[in-house]
Amino acid sequence: MSRFFTTGSDSESESSLSGDEQVAKPVGGNFGKQPLILSEDEEDTKRVVRSAKDKRFEELTNLIKTIRNAMKIRDVTKCLEEFELLGKAYGKAKSIVDKEGVPRFYIRILADLEDYLNELWEDKEGKKKMNKNNAKALSTLRQKIRKYNRDYETQITSYRQNPEQSADEDDDKKSDDSEGSSSMDEDDDDGMGAAAFLKKKEGAGEGRGKFLKKMEDEDEEEEDSDDDEDWGSSDSESDSESDEDEGKYTSLASRFLKKTGTEEDKRVLEKKREEKAKKKQDRKSKKYEDDEDDNESGEWEKVKGGVPLVKEKPKMFAKGTEINHAVVVKKLNEILQARGKKGTDRAAQIDLLQLLVGIAAENNLGVPIDVKIKFNIVASLYDYNPNLATYMKPEMWQKCLDCIDELMNILFEQPNIFIGENIAEDSENLSNNEQPLRVRGCILTLVERMDEEFTKIMQNTDPHSQEYVDHLKDEARVCKIIDRVQTYLQDKGTTEEVCRVYLRCILHTYYKFDYKAHQRQQGPAGDSKSEQDQAENEAEDSAVQMERLCKFIYARDRTDRIRTCAILCHIYHHALHDRWYQARDLMLMSHLQDNIQHADPPVQILYNRTMVQLGICAFRQGMIKDAHNALLDIQSSGRAKELLGQGLLMRSMQERNQEQEKIEKRRQVPFHMHINLELLECVYLVSAMLLEIPYMAAHEFDARRRMISKQFHHQLRVGERQPLLGPPESMREHVVAASKAMKMGDWKTCHRFIVNEKMNGKVWDLFPEADKVRSMLVRKIQEESLRTYLFTYSSVYDSISMEILSDMFELDLPTVHSIISKMIINEELMASLDQPTQTVVMHRTEPTSQQNLALQLAEKLGSLVENNERVFDQKQGIYGGYFRDQKDGYRKNEGGYMRRGGYRQQERQSNY
Repeated sequence: MSRFFTTGSDSESESSLSGDEQVAKPVGGNFGKQPLILSEDEEDTKRVVRSAKDKRFEELTNLIKTIRNAMKIRDVTKCLEEFELLGKAYGKAKSIVDKEGVPRFYIRILADLEDYLNELWEDKEGKKKMNKNNAKALSTLRQKIRKYNRDYETQITSYRQNPEQSADEDDDKKSDDSEGSSSMDEDDDDGMGAAAFLKKKEGAGEGRGKFLKKMEDEDEEEEDSDDDEDWGSSDSESDSESDEDEGKYTSLASRFLKKTGTEEDKRVLEKKREEKAKKKQDRKSKKYEDDEDDNESGEWEKVKGGVPLVKEKPKMFAKGTEINHAVVVKKLNEILQARGKKGTDRAAQIDLLQLLVGIAAENNLGVPIDVKIKFNIVASLYDYNPNLATYMKPEMWQKCLDCIDELMNILFEQPNIFIGENIAEDSENLSNNEQPLRVRGCILTLVERMDEEFTKIMQNTDPHSQEYVDHLKDEARVCKIIDRVQTYLQDKGTTEEVCRVYLRCILHTYYKFDYKAHQRQQGPAGDSKSEQDQAENEAEDSAVQMERLCKFIYARDRTDRIRTCAILCHIYHHALHDRWYQARDLMLMSHLQDNIQHADPPVQILYNRTMVQLGICAFRQGMIKDAHNALLDIQSSGRAKELLGQGLLMRSMQERNQEQEKIEKRRQVPFHMHINLELLECVYLVSAMLLEIPYMAAHEFDARRRMISKQFHHQLRVGERQPLLGPPESMREHVVAASKAMKMGDWKTCHRFIVNEKMNGKVWDLFPEADKVRSMLVRKIQEESLRTYLFTYSSVYDSISMEILSDMFELDLPTVHSIISKMIINEELMASLDQPTQTVVMHRTEPTSQQNLALQLAEKLGSLVENNERVFDQKQGIYGGYFRDQKDGYRKNEGGYMRRGGYRQQERQSNY
């Protein structure tokens, strides 16, 4: 029998609990006469009988406490782990929840956790500072909680309309050693539940910052400390009440039965609660008054939370210090030691360096020390953005340009100063004028980095905004600085440095069309009204400049990369200015197409841009086949935008992760250097049309006809699938409609579809000499339409007059004669020319349509028989006198006929 139902004195219970010795107890005593009195030790170690509901809800409450603690310290990984455990624990308590209903504290944690995760998700800066595990856990937990909360949407909505503070958060706010035990004792005595002591929330609204630490935590700590002072009285009261209660019960079991409190007990309890709330309010008001008094007595200001990272600025110089070269260099090194360290204020570091320049100038320490400090100022400006993907702010960019200009002015004014990155710091000479002044630093490296920063600024600016235009105006200043460095290095630089600066100059020149040179080629220039126009007319042509710079690199450069870039830029510039033969010859002589796949991606992008420009140049010159061949690789891939470095295509994360995407974005070409993709596609499709339509007409019944352009055939199929054919709108629809007209030999309709106002605005007006291109197109359409007409209708005619053909296609007679003669020579047209009558006499060697169908049927039957023989041979090995030879396929014993090869070969019988 349990010890709770036995009788005995305090001493007996103590001895039984201590376990030192066993004393026999009388069985069955008189419970009515002698009440059972328990000692304090036995009360501490008594068993607590709890229901299944209490056990399950306590497990849920403990998990919720852990989740809230993790929320306070922003540990999302811990929140995810505990949330998964909470879901499992809730599943175990499912039977109890079905009877009792979903507990209010469970709905509260679901709502609070979802709000907390949404708050973290919207905080972009906070997400960037998260470590990898927390960021991953945030995404996973956010998806899980949103999916999980759908089942409790109505309860969460009703809770948010009428929020209520739950027991689990109240336990967080109160410490375990505060008034919990006395309250429980009073609760047991008065017969009230634990919910009667919960603090009600004063306001129903919940702000976004409800999860952050607040000032009330300090108030509650003070409240807890005040409550601790009343421990003695509450303990004594509970002890006395416990002693008085011992006489009320006839047995120990009746003591633990559920009690119902009276109305008087409830009023007393309510009165105590009101007094407690009043005391708390008085303490708060007193604290706020004290704070106001402190603010009145002295100036206080709120600062950001967290431990401040204290970094003392290096003091410039103590009072009375003699300023000389050694002291300034030491201070410079002291400032530079903080460079790159965590928490260093980069803007303040730049200001200190500029202040140091002023101090050096005030004390007349000489120009070399200014040069050394300015080199470090420019380097600090470049380091202002630690991330490679970010670009310089406008004010920093202007400071950088100004500082480099000042540096170049000093170097030109002081030719006795030698600078170089191979000069060691120990061998620098900053003060001794009797010896050559030497400063460690490389002006070319600074200028190359400046050029890269300019490219990044252009890459990260919206190309359709005025800001892009404003930044683009800085290119003239950048080019001017590069020219000055070029002039400086031609006198004092090495051959390698001269090649590098020449390449920078080439990269800013090759893609620009020289309108002044173009106008001079068209005719003599008139009298210029302004001096600026006269100066521009007298300036060096870009073609002459490119020729001079590139030839120097071809002769002197020792690195393949600089020479390759120079060749590609030179070809691009030739093609841009319609120097087709020079560009083609330079490309063929360089043999770049053989090993360009081994080059780095930026050089490959430059190669693709050069090939595209070469194809467009060939098209302008009327070299349709060359244009098609040059554009085929880029256009057939379907990734012209990506291959030219003008944007990224949408891909899945499996093909390209975020890091690769960032790297590819840094390789993009600025918008002002882009090639019009619609113009490129139009040139390619028109070239394919002029080649493909005559070929299709010549091989209409050829089953083995090959496709010249897959993309062009795809566009034709798309046009044929359209159920309703309206007037063409897009550029592709115009080309498809023109192709259909050319197929019928109707060159005028084809011309109207290719050359019209809409196509002029989209494509043809973008060329420098648009009228010349349009006239070339008309001529090509007439010639290819004539060829198509002869291929299509040659079987209809016995003979046709060349004068009639000349009138039909509006071509002069020699041109018609030339076209037909070439077709006859190439055996494309089975005919002969009758010179006296100027007619074309057809030879009727072409099979009729019925004969063509019969030939196609015979060819297909032959291939079917051959396939059947192969299948049968695989099963039985020999069929029809043929057997399988491992090398040449099917051979016959007699005659040595080879079935696969299509030719006869006599072999000796012994071979078989």
